[in-house]
Amino acid sequence: MTHTTENSMTVTWTAPGPGQWALDRSHLPPGCTALVQSLMLATEPAAMARVFADLGAPVETLSVAFVNGHMYTRMRPLIAPDKPATKLPPTWLLRIATRVHPEMRRRARSAGRTLKTSPWTDVIHDWNNGGKAAIADGNLALQAPVLADLDGEVLMEHVRACWANCLKGWDHHFWLHGYDLGPLGRLLHECEAWHLDALEVLPLLQGSSPSTSGPGREALAIREAVAAAGAEPATLAELRAVSAEVAAALDRYLQEKQWVLFSRYDIDGVALGERPEMVLATIMDARDRDQREEVLAKTALIRERVPVEHRAEFDSLLASAREAMDLRDDNGPVTAEWPLGLLRRALLAVGERLTPEDRELALELRDDELLGSLAELPAHDELLRRRELRSAQRRLEAPWLLGPAELAPPLEALPTTLASLVAIVQTVVRHLGMDGDATASGLHGVGVGSTTYRGTARVAGSPEEALDRLQPGEVLVVACTTPAYNLVLSLAGAVVTAAGGPMSHAAVIARELGIPAVIGARRALVDIPDGAQVEVDPVEGLVRVL
Repeated sequence: MTHTTENSMTVTWTAPGPGQWALDRSHLPPGCTALVQSLMLATEPAAMARVFADLGAPVETLSVAFVNGHMYTRMRPLIAPDKPATKLPPTWLLRIATRVHPEMRRRARSAGRTLKTSPWTDVIHDWNNGGKAAIADGNLALQAPVLADLDGEVLMEHVRACWANCLKGWDHHFWLHGYDLGPLGRLLHECEAWHLDALEVLPLLQGSSPSTSGPGREALAIREAVAAAGAEPATLAELRAVSAEVAAALDRYLQEKQWVLFSRYDIDGVALGERPEMVLATIMDARDRDQREEVLAKTALIRERVPVEHRAEFDSLLASAREAMDLRDDNGPVTAEWPLGLLRRALLAVGERLTPEDRELALELRDDELLGSLAELPAHDELLRRRELRSAQRRLEAPWLLGPAELAPPLEALPTTLASLVAIVQTVVRHLGMDGDATASGLHGVGVGSTTYRGTARVAGSPEEALDRLQPGEVLVVACTTPAYNLVLSLAGAVVTAAGGPMSHAAVIARELGIPAVIGARRALVDIPDGAQVEVDPVEGLVRVL
């Protein structure tokens, strides 16, 4: 498929390999930087291959590719991955093949252990008992140097250290997803058998993620201290000057947040510390959002609909999913968005010396170029050309699917344990909005919440643009969000995204913060005018322009 853009840029949309590839807009933005493309390619497939083998999923990995700056994924089969079947053999023959193939037999044993022992329990325990803290300490060590004081050689060494930290962190990030998404997928899969829809079950996880609600509680404590002092700070400096207590609380609040990228998974996104006015607004608008009683009531109603003989299993699965939910939301900011923010910080310091008139051009560097000295880096014009190419790629309308449909073996052809793992993986991919499904359209999507909200739409092609202008109570309309959005999303009265599913970060954060949302309304950025009055109806999963 070939397409010519308005500025005469000709692009071809071709599958990047055998099989069918689905567009993923819920993670990386279109036209993402070369460094983040390299980071994704170097980490996600390898990490997912390990976790699939560990858990016993009968797939090789989740493959990643970039086509014209847009991210596509493919679930890579374990058998003959580069020769997708155009016609499936008879089911009886597939049953034999999946039981005699050596790797399939190993995976079946691993899957049996996974379903029996729930290995995520130990992983979550390790994360909460030293694992997270060790990663945070490494991030803080890279955050400590005053970069302006470093000479050129030491600065480039620091950049390379930040890049290595990203590679290590992102690899761990994706590996952990097997253990934070696994319990969620298993809960939703089993609930489907009990005729419970994911949109009914996922709200039962509200309040289970302290990492999402935690920043709000910290901000609320600062706000209450400010109110007790009778102060009305208009700037972050004035906030800090309220009292020594407030200044110390603000320092604690920012220590592990100021270089976390909150707007996108890319180094051209913005870290919270770069937006002092956003920090101030988030703190001064902090509210108590305790929903425990409501969640308990919803849980009791849903539990009544579970067959009596399965209620103990439901209780266990829900408890595991609630534990995993906190890891899922803790994982991203600590292992991915903070390391990426530190890399951004280091590259901006390079830019101040390389292209002082436009320091963000240094974000266009490639991973192999980080090995050289400052003097060996590309010149201004080349970096500008790369940025302009990415800008053009952002405006492209990418196909949702590339390549011919793949024929997957029916689940009944697999050994029971493998069939169960495949069903869980499929459930996760579907509810993350990563399967290329086109059931959502226009301003319809997945609703989160039960209360309709009316307000002014704050629409932007980039999250930074929206958040620069977002006023408390407005409806935030963006392509997608990251877990770090919980640092600022409390400002919004409602949220609309163009991508994602009921388990995407945007949906999770909206549920945790009690904000009405419509997720995956594909034409949100096109059909909703900035500044328009809109109605966000989460029950119907619909946004109406008034």
